[in-house]
Amino acid sequence: MKRLLVILAATVLATSVQSAELGDDGLHKTDWMRDTFKDLGEDLEEANAEGKRLLLMFEQRGCIYCTKMHAEVFPDPEVAKTIADNYFVVQLNLHGDIEVTDFDGETLSEKQMARKWGILFTPTLMFLPEEVDSDLTAPQAAVATMPGAFGRGTTLDMLTWVAEKRYLLDGDEDFQRYHARRIQERSNGSFD
Repeated sequence: MKRLLVILAATVLATSVQSAELGDDGLHKTDWMRDTFKDLGEDLEEANAEGKRLLLMFEQRGCIYCTKMHAEVFPDPEVAKTIADNYFVVQLNLHGDIEVTDFDGETLSEKQMARKWGILFTPTLMFLPEEVDSDLTAPQAAVATMPGAFGRGTTLDMLTWVAEKRYLLDGDEDFQRYHARRIQERSNGSFD
């Protein structure tokens, strides 16, 4: 019986992993990701024109945590809808060679930009405001950065906290307090 459960679990996991589409660069691809020239100033303008927030997503080939997010979190209907409705997502490759132009005007390869910005983990989600001064880098301007893989609830709470601009509200509810409150409000009591 135990062996049957292990085989069943492996089959389900393999099916989930196979269902995530991989591009030629080995990174996961979704309908809500944008293919841009990776000029962040232009990407920000386009995001604003659509009434969305610019979200930079660093990933890398073979990243098991990226696979986890694409297999278990991003396909969740509520998460997927929140991203599609609110975010202009630009994927960046931690080890990539495509040129990226930062808000400060510096152009570097994706991997050089990752080093400049101190990106160490994949996935890393970087949330940008609607306006960025031309003397700032993306991490200096970011309203939030989410390094690593998280569960559905934490990811949804971060997406919602940024989309609702809760980081601008006066008071004592930073993201951690917001997330703790949301956990308590969930009817299923899930602590993800």
